[in-house]
Amino acid sequence: MEPFRWAYVGSGSIAGNTARNITKGNHLIRAVYSRNAIKAEAFAKKYGAQAYPDFNGLLDSGGFDGVYIATPHTAHLEYALKAMEAGYPVLCEKPVGVSAEQAERMIGASREHGVYFSEAMWTWFSDLAYTVKGWTDEGRIGEIANVEIEYAFPGVMMSKNSRLLMPQTAGGALLDIGVYPITYCYRLFGYPRTVACTGTIKDGIDVEETVTLGYDGFSCRLDISLTKLGERCKITGTEGTIHIPVFHMARTASLKTAGGRETARGKTDYLTEFTRAAEEIRQGATQSAYVPHEATLHCLQIMDECRKQMGLRYPFEA
Repeated sequence: MEPFRWAYVGSGSIAGNTARNITKGNHLIRAVYSRNAIKAEAFAKKYGAQAYPDFNGLLDSGGFDGVYIATPHTAHLEYALKAMEAGYPVLCEKPVGVSAEQAERMIGASREHGVYFSEAMWTWFSDLAYTVKGWTDEGRIGEIANVEIEYAFPGVMMSKNSRLLMPQTAGGALLDIGVYPITYCYRLFGYPRTVACTGTIKDGIDVEETVTLGYDGFSCRLDISLTKLGERCKITGTEGTIHIPVFHMARTASLKTAGGRETARGKTDYLTEFTRAAEEIRQGATQSAYVPHEATLHCLQIMDECRKQMGLRYPFEA
């Protein structure tokens, strides 16, 4: 099969990480656009692509099969809408926008123009996450009693110019890293009956929060932080436990019951994500079976509620 040809929007760290991984497989990068023309030229040269000084010029050029958006999430809406209006499938980094309203607009454009649109949530393009879901759905640990997920890294130690720490680019813990544990609980257990969130806001961004998602008979406690380091997921049931040490990019998950211990192994990588998205695009899908539109929308609705409870608004919001 011919390689799948991508147009990249953005040339920062995430774009670089994905490019290094996917070009080891049946993928090519054919076009690059970035607001930083020097970085775009260097990125394009590295991967044998053509850099474009403006996004419309990239769209007009053709010669690629799909658009991958890896800019700060405040710019996702503009690029995704333009790409889909031009008839191009879109794989967009998480979160796809800063609000559920933005996600609705992108999903609406996908339906209107009949083109593929998916959130690049690599956790759920991986088989290992579905193994964990199978364990819970099949009742391997009995009735769910409690879920605890921690995801933290010391982002506050980064440069103050980092988009992660800037309110103008919707920086902070919730949208950038909180999307992972929120999505994990949602994909395992569905939309919660209740959402409760408390957090700390400093210099216009949330630096940490605790989110509690309430379900019938149990709750998911999510501790999210840019001030410390740690990652784990523990799902406790009446007949056993599930541990996923590095859940957002898992390679192992363990199931422990009275009958013994079982370990599942796999990989969570960009190549699998991009390959599966490319396969779906070639099959004519308009949304991903791995990361459905509804999941993307519902998780942003949960994050909207968290921001409301914390009183977190960004400078560009009315």
